[in-house]
Amino acid sequence: MEKVLNQEEIDAMVRAARGGGGGAHDQAHEAVVVPWDVRSAGQIGREQVQAISTLHESFARNLTYSVGAYLRVAFTAALVSAEHLTYGEFLQRVPEVTYLATCKLAPVGTAALLQLELGAAFPLIDVLLGGKGAGAPPERQVTGIEEQILESVMRIICRELQNTWTLLSLEFDFEQRRQPGEARHLMSPEEKTLSLSFELTVAENRGTLNLVFPAVVSNALLRKMSAEWAHAKRRALPDSSQRLRVPLLECPFRVELGIKIGRVSASDLMGLSPGGLLALQQPVEQPATLRVGDCEMFTGMVARRGTSRAAQVLERCSIAPERKPSP
Repeated sequence: MEKVLNQEEIDAMVRAARGGGGGAHDQAHEAVVVPWDVRSAGQIGREQVQAISTLHESFARNLTYSVGAYLRVAFTAALVSAEHLTYGEFLQRVPEVTYLATCKLAPVGTAALLQLELGAAFPLIDVLLGGKGAGAPPERQVTGIEEQILESVMRIICRELQNTWTLLSLEFDFEQRRQPGEARHLMSPEEKTLSLSFELTVAENRGTLNLVFPAVVSNALLRKMSAEWAHAKRRALPDSSQRLRVPLLECPFRVELGIKIGRVSASDLMGLSPGGLLALQQPVEQPATLRVGDCEMFTGMVARRGTSRAAQVLERCSIAPERKPSP
């Protein structure tokens, strides 16, 4: 009598034929789905962040010298962080009362944002007006006259940025101070930016300087830096070392084979004449020393090769420790 299969048994046979198995086996091979944050696309890697940090640590040192010489007061700038943020994320960190300005990037046709905390802005203004930059800064916005005074320092910052970003041949031109409403529309909130944060110290006061660059220029900088690394690696390839080694092998060196002679009495020296012998009080089997320049390199014996004298190299001389000069 033939067995009639029900639908569940038929489905199980089909799954088995397809290698799907059933039950727990299906669950074990089920695809794992994880959420993906679209904002994580295009994030710069750790090595790129390190390269950008190294570049702008140099910018901070140059800015320290330039602004310090201009103000003639104690001034320091130090890189605090280099981050890849959306423009909206950066704006969330900006305090309500602060100094904002833009720097035009030519010939790209875009702009970078400069944000300076009042803790550094007002001491800078005070020094530029002849003060010492001491005391607590006021809790208010910068006035129109004060922003014109502060503009000279902003132009120095733009100049040092241009000197730092020489790989891109960009021109950094200070534009003007921006109100918070204008700054919000400078870029799209979703646009990726390179955010650099510096701590400025003016006399006894400290404040933060933030620089925000759009992705179009920060990515171009990373590409240029990667190209420079590749070029540097090509210059360090073994074939270049070999080309340098070949001409060096033709350099001449003074070489001599000799023995060290101990003290000889004056009477023996006075008795020397052509054809005479001078006893050196050294065993015949004691090797001579092969000197290259002023260095004892090998021990050796006098030999002959055809009609020419030669030196038979025996072993390398041990390197004696350097003697320190007596006081």
